[in-house]
Amino acid sequence: MSFNTALSGLNAAQADLNVTANNIANVSTTGFKESRAEFADIFSTSSFGASGTAIGNGVLLANVAQQFNQGNLEFTANTLDLAVSGEGFFILSPSDTNTNAIFTRNGEFGVDSNGFVVNNAGARLQVFPVNADGTVTATSLSSTIPLQLPQTQGVPTVTSAVDIGVNLPANGSILNPLAFDPLQASTFNASTSLTVFDSLGESHVVTAYYVKVADNQWATYYNTTDDVGATLPIDITGGIAGAGGQLYHLTDFDNSGGFQSNTPDPIITTAIDFGNGSDPTQTINFNYANNGTTQFSSPFTVNVLNQNGFPIGRLTGVEISETGVVRANFSNGQTNAIGKIALSRFQNAQGLSQIGNNSWEDSVESGTPLVGEALTSSFGQIRSGALEVSNVDLTAQLVNLISAQRNFQANAKTIETNNTITQAIINIR
Repeated sequence: MSFNTALSGLNAAQADLNVTANNIANVSTTGFKESRAEFADIFSTSSFGASGTAIGNGVLLANVAQQFNQGNLEFTANTLDLAVSGEGFFILSPSDTNTNAIFTRNGEFGVDSNGFVVNNAGARLQVFPVNADGTVTATSLSSTIPLQLPQTQGVPTVTSAVDIGVNLPANGSILNPLAFDPLQASTFNASTSLTVFDSLGESHVVTAYYVKVADNQWATYYNTTDDVGATLPIDITGGIAGAGGQLYHLTDFDNSGGFQSNTPDPIITTAIDFGNGSDPTQTINFNYANNGTTQFSSPFTVNVLNQNGFPIGRLTGVEISETGVVRANFSNGQTNAIGKIALSRFQNAQGLSQIGNNSWEDSVESGTPLVGEALTSSFGQIRSGALEVSNVDLTAQLVNLISAQRNFQANAKTIETNNTITQAIINIR
């Protein structure tokens, strides 16, 4: 009997050594959670209970329990390196054909050939769908989708409105609006240019020319260039006939230099055909009111110059907030929210089933995953450009090695002692 008791001790010590060795082997594994060998004694009883003189029958390995305490954060220069500071697991989808969710604390993510954000095993990071402002539209596990980075910003946005605010010099010379010529600087007092976009996303430079026609009154012409570089006058709907029959608008100021009115109002161009196959019915509304348009005795200045068109944009970068909102930045200056990283937690994290690669699956013991957003309920904060390192305490593990080794030696000594006693009995004559 004592041989078997000592043998169970050897097996337990060996299991302890194996668990400790595995912890030490993964001391540099991102998101790794150390394990602890838990033992229980073996005690035989009869149907009437244990005898007062009964002796235990050894030890057995009761459980190998992972310890989900927080590891330290290590900061990197990669935006897609993610860490959860606090409670929560990232949710992953293993593949197109296997949509069963798996869970991890390892935030080493990259991008595959299709633009999906994946871990080093190819599992896709799951996010909640969001509105344009980053608010989540659904927060259930079934509503999560793989995070995919867009390559373009979709179709271009045609320029339809321009906000413009200028100061026109009150001491400017009065000129004849019928003598306006965009190639002769002496026929206008000031000018400014901006870039607009047609329905194909192609850019065009539109120039506004300001001509003082009377005290407190200015005429404004607009020109651009067509697809072959020729000057293209832009007419104003309902405007005033000017040089070469081009239609312009008037802007009036009061005696204090404040903006008073436009004629016509609103200032909307007639259809512009840029000659490149874009929409020939494009019009632009120029808005001077409430944009700081003045006539003071100071040099010509541009205070406001904005337009609402955009070309097709290429992805230039990704930003991930502390709450997990993923925003894609594009070369056309646009920023779009494309998802919010989903987190999950469990009533009993130690009941999760290990599947390798620092990943787990839910089980009956863990309970169903509770899904939510970072910094809500008991979920932690998402840190972009950081990784959670292994929570293994190397010093403590080395001490465990010594203890396991001593336990193994002690149980081996028990077997040796039993062998000596048995041999003595055999040698009795």
